[in-house]
Amino acid sequence: MNDALTELKLRLAEIHDLEKTLSVLSWDQRTTMPAKGAPARAEALATLGGIVHERFVDDELGRLLERAEPLAAQLEYDSDDASLLRVVRRDWDKARRVPAELAAAWLREGSKAQAAWLEARAASDFAIFLPAFRRVHEVALRWAECQEPGDSPYDAFLDEYEPGMKTAEVRAVFDVLRPELTAIVHETGEPADDSFLDGDYPVAAQQEFLEEVLTRFGFEEDAWRLDPTVHPFATSFSRTDIRMTTRYRPDNLRAIWAAMHEGGHGLTYQGCDPALDRTPLAGSASLGLGESQSRLWENLLGRSLPFWRRFYPELQRRFPALAVVDLETFHRGINRVAPGLIRVDADEVTYSLHIILRFELEQRLVDGSLALEELPEAWNAGMWEFLGIEVPDDARGVLQDVHWSRAAYGYFPTYALGNAISVQIWRHVERSIPDLDTQIEAGEFAELYGWLRDRLYRHGRKFTPLETL
Repeated sequence: MNDALTELKLRLAEIHDLEKTLSVLSWDQRTTMPAKGAPARAEALATLGGIVHERFVDDELGRLLERAEPLAAQLEYDSDDASLLRVVRRDWDKARRVPAELAAAWLREGSKAQAAWLEARAASDFAIFLPAFRRVHEVALRWAECQEPGDSPYDAFLDEYEPGMKTAEVRAVFDVLRPELTAIVHETGEPADDSFLDGDYPVAAQQEFLEEVLTRFGFEEDAWRLDPTVHPFATSFSRTDIRMTTRYRPDNLRAIWAAMHEGGHGLTYQGCDPALDRTPLAGSASLGLGESQSRLWENLLGRSLPFWRRFYPELQRRFPALAVVDLETFHRGINRVAPGLIRVDADEVTYSLHIILRFELEQRLVDGSLALEELPEAWNAGMWEFLGIEVPDDARGVLQDVHWSRAAYGYFPTYALGNAISVQIWRHVERSIPDLDTQIEAGEFAELYGWLRDRLYRHGRKFTPLETL
């Protein structure tokens, strides 16, 4: 192996370890950290994030990369080393444009804004969030100014999550989706009854059921956790340390699908090729691809009739109130199509309308045509325009999602892109596994997971999203 490449890999492995330490701190902040720990945690994240950034953009790392790159011409395009050199070059060039103090400031202000968001959400008062939001927003705009010349600020944000994709391309997709989805909503008629989802559902029993389901999905024993949080998310510190969360409520069952959604992310992390461990190639080619898998496991599997033929008796055993709800009624109810307030609880049809609204709003925030203090009013107007819903308060409106507390502009569109990608992948799965429904009904997911792992998950970031697909 090229000496420069060997040294480069050693440096990248150290940086990877530091990044995962950041992930541990962030996971803890969103799950178990006491509220008063927020200021100190913000400083710790900023300090460590600054160190990570400085190590990655270091001149010596750049020289090692330059010395190693000629090796790529001697390698197969799909080899791990050739892919590593391509990805590191792209990441390094982008990171070099950003001063270390700015990278640290985004982590610091994002951490503070997340704490303010939690407080504001609990009080249902956007005004509590606004000052911290303004600070992280301004830092994010400074970051966008450092990116590729000629790109719009929103293009720069979008590129963080969907490499190479432009705002105009997303808009073209959404311009087709929106009228089609709106027409389906209008044609659906009377929504199915899902009132059984609300009732007395002890959290401990929900957790027990979900742990059984996730185990059957294919998670390795002693290599994952499922914890409660305010806003569901998943992360990984390694392939054998997967952290998933969901938002439990003792008066409804909707945490089930949030957990299966995060389980899809977790399986993606677990399925990455071990040869990519401690390299920048571990992960997903894009968030759209990542979200396609969370939506696949949540909806295409987790709301299917074969799945619930196997698991509904288990759910009824834990929650006797469901004994009077037959399987057909349950299945129709969990696939109910009706506009609602909350994105994470939305059905498959209206979900992308929630996303398109957020896409429209955050573009205006970024280009300055919408002032931050005007966001709640614009949100409420958009909910009426897109979904015919009146928003009763900030908690169930503009404060329902955590993303803007980190100024994660460009993230939301990946959910809708993931929806579209998931269906295309599922159709390939069905053609490749003719008895898929029979396997699902038996609670057997090994072939499904193996198919997805071998064709998608194992590649990590080796290829662009389009190459991966």
